[in-house]
Amino acid sequence: MPDVPDQAPGQARVPGGLHAFLDFEAPIAELEGQIEELRHRAADDGTDVSGEVTLRQQRIERDLKALYDKLTPWQTVQVARHPSRPGAAGFVDGLVADLTPLAGDRAVADDTSVIAGLGRIQGFSAIVLGVGSRSALTGQGRSGEQRPNAAGYRKVARLIRLAGRFHLPVVAFVAMPRGDFGSYAGGDARGAAIGDAIDAVLNATVPVVAVIVGEAIGPAAVPFACGDRVLMLSHAVFAAATPEAAARGLWGDAEQVRVATEALRMTAPELRDIGLVDGIVPEPVGGAHRHPEATIAATGQAIEDALRALIDEPIGPLRVRRRERLLALGAPDGA
Repeated sequence: MPDVPDQAPGQARVPGGLHAFLDFEAPIAELEGQIEELRHRAADDGTDVSGEVTLRQQRIERDLKALYDKLTPWQTVQVARHPSRPGAAGFVDGLVADLTPLAGDRAVADDTSVIAGLGRIQGFSAIVLGVGSRSALTGQGRSGEQRPNAAGYRKVARLIRLAGRFHLPVVAFVAMPRGDFGSYAGGDARGAAIGDAIDAVLNATVPVVAVIVGEAIGPAAVPFACGDRVLMLSHAVFAAATPEAAARGLWGDAEQVRVATEALRMTAPELRDIGLVDGIVPEPVGGAHRHPEATIAATGQAIEDALRALIDEPIGPLRVRRRERLLALGAPDGA
């Protein structure tokens, strides 16, 4: 696992600082520490510790499965924020071949937090977007680096309209950076640009597939909730506000963060139940940060399935369903 930043809230470290563990993974961290100590002992005096290491590794697998089979909503937020979790750039790196970058909003500037380009994904030529990414493709793209600005959303809208001219589907990977913000859209310019991106998705003349791969928070994520297929990794989260902002805004107390997380209904199963998410991509036991390659491969298969189902559909019904999806967001049950 790559090096991680200084310890963040909700994280603990195994002895030696080799890995980042979430606070609810303390028993796993202890077992990992025991394994490290056994290996050091074997290196020092040649003791055969293979049996003891195997027993602890087996227990780690069992305990991880038990933990991740019953994550609470707040624990899921912590997993979505893990510093080693692959972000939008990581998925673009892992799934897109022959990427030709396309930069700029043709109005003011280029926002490098939005990767955009033409490439091949799962055998389909497509316009690919990576929203909330590192400033460049590095092969280590993790969520949490940059929040798109107005130029970024103008670029999103431009590329979606360009896709229509060339009859190419759009695939967007979304993982907004963690930030303690709520419904604020970032000022008039950014709000207008987000509105233009929503309009571009709603009126796209090609299929649009969006994949929520990490933490997607705020109105800036709304354009991608309007796509023809919205996929979500099983430990990703998607909401109008961070739990911290909601806790302060509703209760005036940041300590109510767990209650706020449950009220937001921001996990993949909850969002599928209310119709915002179409499909959930299961993550391996222990989360995408432990098994990024397997997670990326599973995501690629889900995207391929979605594109195959959409590619020959008449565009008229697709556009109608997009609008119905947007109008249904937040509607009471049965409305």
